[in-house]
Amino acid sequence: MSDLVLELKGVTGGYGRGDIVHDIDLAVRAGERIAIVGPNGAGKSTLLRLITGLLPPRAGEIRIGGEPVRSLSRETIARRIAVVPQLASLPFSARVEEVVALGRLPYEDPLLGARPADRAVVAAAIDRVGLGRLVGRDARELSLGERQLVLLAVAVAQAAPIVILDEPTVHLDIRHQVEVMDLLADLNTREGRTIIAVLHDLHLAVRTLPRIVVLDRGRLVADGPPAEALDADRIRDVFGVDPSVMPDGPWSTPRVAPAGTP
Repeated sequence: MSDLVLELKGVTGGYGRGDIVHDIDLAVRAGERIAIVGPNGAGKSTLLRLITGLLPPRAGEIRIGGEPVRSLSRETIARRIAVVPQLASLPFSARVEEVVALGRLPYEDPLLGARPADRAVVAAAIDRVGLGRLVGRDARELSLGERQLVLLAVAVAQAAPIVILDEPTVHLDIRHQVEVMDLLADLNTREGRTIIAVLHDLHLAVRTLPRIVVLDRGRLVADGPPAEALDADRIRDVFGVDPSVMPDGPWSTPRVAPAGTP
């Protein structure tokens, strides 16, 4: 039986009449940790919307657990993929614990509501993300960074095997960035959750995630370990930056030509 949890074949999609991503092939196996990187406008967030079924592809096919996304209900997708969005705004007033409890909606009985087991999962998620001091607070009154952590706790409570994050550290200070990436690694190693994170910080990506997917102008241009996906040539070609002005990383080592290459 295949251990593929997510598969994209020739996926093209966008908004209105324009395509943002083009002919994407991507296979993700259970338990992988992947960073999706690329310059602004490369199509990273659009790709996440396609993967989660929020945006139907114009061409190609997306499968979750071997089943086409188009055939799955929103509830089924929510049981398989937890999403931590980039936007940390909340359109309603709710206490922190009430927001985290939204992660249990895919499992609740529509008539009976939350069970004691659901409430226990919510409490455990709050504790795991370190939000105990915020319990009882109106989530809208929190800082952007604190709200981002609340949304991460929602994903933890959702208990889906795949966690997809769109810039999960963008509003966080450096301490909380490290803590969030450590938490994602722990969810991966202890619970086997598959982690897919869009990141702008290339240093954070290469330090914490072993597989890097690079998008450029809507196309997948690299997919592999950091040393291959983000070498010096890729930094120049995709990001338009001289790697010599960046702190040390995979891009600091010149590409070695194969033996016999002139």
